Amino acid sequence: MAAVVSSTAVAQGTSTTAAPPADPSREMTGAEIPGVIAAGTKTQFLRAGFQGTEGVIAMPDGSVLFCEIDANRLIRIDQGGNFSTYLEDSNRTIGLGYDAKGRLIGAQSREPRVGVLAPTRVTLADSFEGQPLVRPNDLIVDRKGGIYFSDPLPNRQMQFREPPPGRKPLLFYITPDGRLTKLTEDVTQPNGVQLSTDEKILYAVNGDHIIAFDVQPDGRVKNPRTFADVAGDGLAVDSENRLYVATEQGIQVVSAKGKPLGLIPTPVRIQSIAFGGVDRKTLYAVGRGAVYRISLLAQGVKGRAK
Repeated sequence: MAAVVSSTAVAQGTSTTAAPPADPSREMTGAEIPGVIAAGTKTQFLRAGFQGTEGVIAMPDGSVLFCEIDANRLIRIDQGGNFSTYLEDSNRTIGLGYDAKGRLIGAQSREPRVGVLAPTRVTLADSFEGQPLVRPNDLIVDRKGGIYFSDPLPNRQMQFREPPPGRKPLLFYITPDGRLTKLTEDVTQPNGVQLSTDEKILYAVNGDHIIAFDVQPDGRVKNPRTFADVAGDGLAVDSENRLYVATEQGIQVVSAKGKPLGLIPTPVRIQSIAFGGVDRKTLYAVGRGAVYRISLLAQGVKGRAK
């Protein structure tokens, strides 16, 4: 059963050079965002202590999956709030999605690849033009079965394979028939990726802002432009095409035209978000080893994993 811990204040240390660690169970209540969240709605703490939390998505039945990346496994949260191990040996998957065939797809970073994790293991892409992928990070699957994913270069602090000489951070698209296509080199710090509700716009986090592209019939993109000046991580979208951005302070909500609408605060930095539940009106958020859920007025896109 999910452990819901009551809020307690973090004692202030005597050091003047370092702030105390954030209390992940600290109660947070944000302001109203019309059509999104009612005034007084609390960010509900579910559990902390996981070894890295990323890649949260909704399963078809409304349950939720997320990646416990440093434990190399996937964790399921059922509709009763119970946690269980769903899959071991995840190849340090960071991003998740479901394709049109109902297969669970993972952006895998230990042995860099994008591939099927369940019901059987299948590699979909592990190299481009003779060079291996570097560190697949996040993905979004379109209705046709094509897969958009980001492949950033590793941070110096991370123990990952060195990228090939001259290799730049890239956004890729795996076509429904399995061809890997480079979309752009213009996103220099790629992270989270997301599609608009009609799948005509691809959003990609690029460091301190979000870039939008127009999606072409063959899945390629054109017309890059700054959509919102938000430094984010994972992305989600609701049925009204509002974009939700995981940030240091919480979840920033942005209108379909890129206008900031408000912040849903969280005790720790959020890394990934997704709409879950049968009605897709519960927003799940994970970050810094902690898991949260927030009841919203807004509704996620049914049939979509995030």
